[in-house]
Parts: sequence; C-alpha cells; structure tokens
Amino acid sequence: MPRMLLAAVIALIPSLAFAHTGVGDTTGFVHGFSHPFGGLDHVLTMVAVGLFAAQLGGRALWLVPLSFVAVMALGGALGATGAKLPLVEIGIGLSVIALGLAIALELGVPTFAAMGFVACVALLHGQAHGTEMPETISGLAYGAGFISATALLHAAGIGLGMTIGFAGASHRVVQAGGGTIALAGVAILGGVL
Repeated sequence: MPRMLLAAVIALIPSLAFAHTGVGDTTGFVHGFSHPFGGLDHVLTMVAVGLFAAQLGGRALWLVPLSFVAVMALGGALGATGAKLPLVEIGIGLSVIALGLAIALELGVPTFAAMGFVACVALLHGQAHGTEMPETISGLAYGAGFISATALLHAAGIGLGMTIGFAGASHRVVQAGGGTIALAGVAILGGVL
C-alpha cells in the first residue's frame, strides 16, 4: 500500500508542480501573496532556502533569504520588461533538486557562496513570474504580495530547521527533508521534460 501511495503522489507532482502557467489572476496583493502557495516548486524552493539558511546558521540566517528575495524581485522586473531567460522551467526543476541536495549533503559553504547559489535560483523564479505580471500598479501590488509570501515561506523553512535543532532531533531529519525535496525536484523536472 505505501508503494502505491508513493506512486500516486509522484504521478500527480508534475501536474501540481508549476504554478507559473500563465493562467489565472496576476493582479493585486492578495493574488500575489497566494500564488507561491499554489505550486509545489514554489513551496519546496522557498522552504528549502530557509532550511539551507538554518543549516548554515549565523549571518546566513538572514543573508541567504534576503539575497533570494532581492534577486527574485530583480528577475521579476526583468520578466515584466519582456526579458527572457532560456530553459526557465527546466532551471526551476533543477534548482529544486540542487537545493534539496545542498540540504541533504549538508553543504557547508561560505555564506557568500550560498547567497550566490540562491540568487541564481531566485532569478529564474522571478523572471518566470515577471513575464505574467501586468504593467500596472496592480502588477506592483501583485509583486509585493509575492515577495511577502516568499519571505514567509523562507521564515517557515528557517523556523522548521531551527525547531528541529532545538528539539534535539538529529540533523539527519533535516538531511532527510533535503533528500525528499531533491526527489520531488526530480519528479517536477520529469513533468517538464
């Protein structure tokens, strides 16, 4: 029975994975805020950035998520101007895998390197959504909502990572979470290819 359940979940992931399909409302703060919760790729990426930051600790707790949010906003602005990046959907799928592996392997990189890594991921996410935003004040409100939700999901990942640590749970729990994120990324990427 567990294998059948796992197979069903994996089969559904590609259809649930990408919230940036170009359909639906992209106006106003509320739509922007709710949008990141509508795609598995968003939720996994944003929470993974927080988990990665918590794993690194120190200044990375705020610098890594801050770099993500700043570069995502830049990517959104680029997308809104019509700038296109090649293979964005594939890059987003690969980014979920890479973030999951960074957590699973406890990649102890310097904060500056982690900031650069998540900035690359953020550029893809931002550009994908910037292309969908209207060029009006409503589009700016949408972007503000999207950024707010992203920061909230980062905070959830940080909180989760720190709670596991404070509860005395093994770091292996966080590593397992990273591995699960990476596997979900493989399923997301499979849905794109």
